Amino acid sequence: MPRPKKHVFVCTQNRPQGHPRGSCAASGCAEVMNEFMNEIQSRNLFEKIALTNTGCMGPCMMGPSVLVYPEGVMYGKVGKDDVKTIIEQHLLGGAPVASLVVPPEVW
Repeated sequence: MPRPKKHVFVCTQNRPQGHPRGSCAASGCAEVMNEFMNEIQSRNLFEKIALTNTGCMGPCMMGPSVLVYPEGVMYGKVGKDDVKTIIEQHLLGGAPVASLVVPPEVW
């Protein structure tokens, strides 16, 4: 397998309901992860984009969190409907989606 140009990490941390930090699972990370998988598969982007689910990346209050490397851009409050925009604008187009980037004090 060739080295992908981008690597996307989606937080899938699941904590018990009522946990003070919350979790990305409670915010819909499964739908986000599934949408990335579906889009990568339907567009045959396996050689360009790697996708990995992760545990907590830190900013639980901003979940679901998505981190893109090699740039190190973190997105917060990502919804299923944001996935196509992230793929088209950032992963394929090279321009981060400014409206979804977490504030600098967070990441």
